[in-house]
Amino acid sequence: MSLCMGCMQEIGDNVVCPSCGFDNSEKQQAPFLPYGTVLSNRYIVGAGIDTNGESTRYIAFDRQTGDVVIVCEFLPVGLFNRDENSVEVKVNYEDRLVYNKLKDDFINYYRILSELRELSALLKVHSIFEENNTVYVIEENEDLIPFEEYVERSNGSLEWDIARPLFMPVISALEALHKRGVGHYAIAPKNMYITASGKIKITGYATENERKRGTPLKSQLFSGAAAPEQYEDNFPLDDITDIYGFCATLFYALTGHMPKSAPERRKDSRLLMSTNTVKRLPPHVVSALANGLQVERENRITDFDELRSQLSVAHTAKAIQEEISRTASMNLAKEKGKKKRNGMSGVSVAVISAAITVLVLGVAGVFWLMQNPLAGMFGSNESTVESTQSTEWTGATIPNYVGKNYNDVIKSIPSDSNITIYRNYTDEYSDKYDEGIVMEQDPPAGSKVTQEDDILISITVSKGKQMRELPDIEGEKLDEAAADIADQGLLATAEYEYSNTVAEGRVIGYKQHEAGDTLEYGTNVTIIVSRGTEESAATQSVTD
Repeated sequence: MSLCMGCMQEIGDNVVCPSCGFDNSEKQQAPFLPYGTVLSNRYIVGAGIDTNGESTRYIAFDRQTGDVVIVCEFLPVGLFNRDENSVEVKVNYEDRLVYNKLKDDFINYYRILSELRELSALLKVHSIFEENNTVYVIEENEDLIPFEEYVERSNGSLEWDIARPLFMPVISALEALHKRGVGHYAIAPKNMYITASGKIKITGYATENERKRGTPLKSQLFSGAAAPEQYEDNFPLDDITDIYGFCATLFYALTGHMPKSAPERRKDSRLLMSTNTVKRLPPHVVSALANGLQVERENRITDFDELRSQLSVAHTAKAIQEEISRTASMNLAKEKGKKKRNGMSGVSVAVISAAITVLVLGVAGVFWLMQNPLAGMFGSNESTVESTQSTEWTGATIPNYVGKNYNDVIKSIPSDSNITIYRNYTDEYSDKYDEGIVMEQDPPAGSKVTQEDDILISITVSKGKQMRELPDIEGEKLDEAAADIADQGLLATAEYEYSNTVAEGRVIGYKQHEAGDTLEYGTNVTIIVSRGTEESAATQSVTD
């Protein structure tokens, strides 16, 4: 059985997968596992899916069940190396204690996840095993829609009635993790997906070592969703940290944009939300977002029960109004038929009481607007845009590597830089960029960073055009012709024949092709090289 390394479907004799378009002639770049690696005598490893400073995930095929699964490999950046075409992870002697400690944390984390597999928002872990001096986790593979795409398809934001049933199971999942002594600490739109059954599934799992500063790992934090304390060296993370990320992601779902990054919010803690958005959201939800996104931890919602309560509570004014109506009805029944007292009936008393209550609520509302951290974001759509423009980011940004030679990019990164470049798992064809040139990067150039940020940049390198033009090689020496063909990303094989017009050792032309023909990258072509004339060959034979 021949499998596509990009989607794990059978492809027979095809090199390029007819299902997903993956080019199976390519190799997976080190330090990632070579295509076709078999783990535990069971799992066939394919293309990489994503990576962070602690681990890398690959698509894989389970030979025992016939299912497509996900393999997560423990690969802590900077603490290991792996040779080209090798599977064994090598650890320097001086790093072995740190490596083993991080590996134990990784195993413990995923064991807890595997025990919580019945929670709908968490991924299902099938098995955990050690091999090749590292650890592998086998995860369930599902057809998922990226949450950002889901929101975009929903006109850029979700209504609360839609968001509520999606997000409530996430609270339960985070609560269960923290009761077991671990957290997620990377709840963000990029780590959320929607299943075919319409439920949220959380990805982006990593130990606490990967989600804060000051650890041996290159930390990966998600701007706008990472809590302020995650930018501090070795600050203890807890449920309050995950509450911030949860509320930031819910804020994105309801508004269509993320809060500013935590370092920015330390200088200006205001949140931007248009008046139209505020009007369509229940006030208690707006208040809960404000409380969950407090910059100072002591002011933030402190536990998941409280978070759940604040998001679930009925509108306070509505509840009070219902109580007023109920009381008024009771008073009306009680006072019916009685004479006025001091010039006022029971109904009048109830009406005045209601009026006073409404007045109190109005004053309380004004006070709430003055005190609530979201008050500064209320205004028209136009004023929100102006506010965003007036606080345009002037700090450091992600460099632009697109259009530059990959080798030059690697050489340009100082050894003490906080930038780590990861070449994408597979290079791609491009009609715009020449071979060896960076064609894509993530995060994109210009993305905001702070001085504390460690930057992990994934780049895709161009293989050049997929279709290559055969150069004119007639009359060239064999080695010159082969070099010209190789420059076009093509391969050459020589055949020899006599010629009365082309000197011996010179190229007559192509077999079955002509100069100017276009062929797919990597195609092998045959070139015809002159043996000279038959007469000269015969003369040479007689002389010999």
